[in-house]
Amino acid sequence: MSTFIVIAALMVVVALGWVLLPLLRSSSGGAVERRAANLSIYRDQFADLDADLKRGTISPQQHGEAKSELERRMLEDAKVDQAPAAPISSSSYRTALAVLLAVPVVAGLLYARLGSPDAFSPLATTPQNSHDMTGEQVDEMVAKLQQRLEKEPDNVDGWVVLARTYYTMRKFPEASAAYEKLTALIPNDADLLADYADALAMSQGRRIAGKPLELVNRALKIDPNQWKALAMAGTEAFERKDYAGAVDHWTKLQSSAPPDAPIAQQIQSSIDEARKLAGLPPAAVAQSPAAKPRATAPAPAPAAPAVSPAVAAGGKSVSGTVTLASGLAAKASPSDAVFVFARPSDGRKMPIAIMRAQVKDLPLKFTLDDAKSMSDATKISGFDEVIVAARISRSGNAMPVSGDLEGVSKPIKVGANGLAITIDRVIP
Repeated sequence: MSTFIVIAALMVVVALGWVLLPLLRSSSGGAVERRAANLSIYRDQFADLDADLKRGTISPQQHGEAKSELERRMLEDAKVDQAPAAPISSSSYRTALAVLLAVPVVAGLLYARLGSPDAFSPLATTPQNSHDMTGEQVDEMVAKLQQRLEKEPDNVDGWVVLARTYYTMRKFPEASAAYEKLTALIPNDADLLADYADALAMSQGRRIAGKPLELVNRALKIDPNQWKALAMAGTEAFERKDYAGAVDHWTKLQSSAPPDAPIAQQIQSSIDEARKLAGLPPAAVAQSPAAKPRATAPAPAPAAPAVSPAVAAGGKSVSGTVTLASGLAAKASPSDAVFVFARPSDGRKMPIAIMRAQVKDLPLKFTLDDAKSMSDATKISGFDEVIVAARISRSGNAMPVSGDLEGVSKPIKVGANGLAITIDRVIP
């Protein structure tokens, strides 16, 4: 922020100098310029006389008389140019003062109107760039964000930033409290539930048993392939000496990891150890990426049951398919988060129902109903018309940032089916 302010101030100073110098320039400067112009004219006229004399168009007598006349006029002009320069008028001072005051004020007003003053908001600072800040700056940002959330308790974006900032700072109890509030606002997001379980387990000395395991099971019920939940479920089963259960969870986790990724080798080592302790034969070739675990756990499966029941129950939902425009495919990674949400058509930006997936799940069938509502007080069934949007977030945050990809529908009636949303633009 300080760099931006310094650059902006320098630009204003340069602009002021460009405008004020001509206003405050003394009349002597104009006299010098006028004298130089007159000398150039006289020089040309003397040259013309000499040329006429050589060509014979004028006589030597005429040449002498004309030259004497030019010399006399040149001396008279020189006397005029040597007169004292006129002082700067008071009107010039007034004009310069007005410009000096007006330019910074107008520039500030234009930036407030057309610029991005919200970029200095605490919400614009995310955990991804917090390592560039001092500890005092991070604490100040967190304090301001907490104050804002006291006034805006349903601000999902703010709770996401706060929870992840606390986790990055290794303040796991505070992160757990923030995730608890966040999962109350978005109760059916498997990724958030897994993050909540992780933070809570860390706050309990890495112990997964108890409430963290309940959250893990909730996440796996929503998305059986949620990677963090599978990893934690396998670890908890291993600690209970349920080695067969650990093998089952870790095998599903392995099927979702690229075969050449370092984590795939670590998972395989854990599976081998658990199989040995369980008295199971070595996995051998059956555990390769092309084997049965990958085929029996397709990623889109959890989303399928959510489509038809909500539509049948009174039509208080919207459903459809999200696709990514081919021209933007290169701008997204398979692991980037995809948020699909509905918001009121009256211009309010707060989502009333939301779900989360990944780019690798596209094209994605979705249904937004009361089960995916942000809060019990605000449900999609309470609205007649909504706008549905889909956003690809590189940061994993629901808060939009420059570079995210987005597609937005026109206002539609709640109960509409077969909605087609294409993610076709880049957020500037």
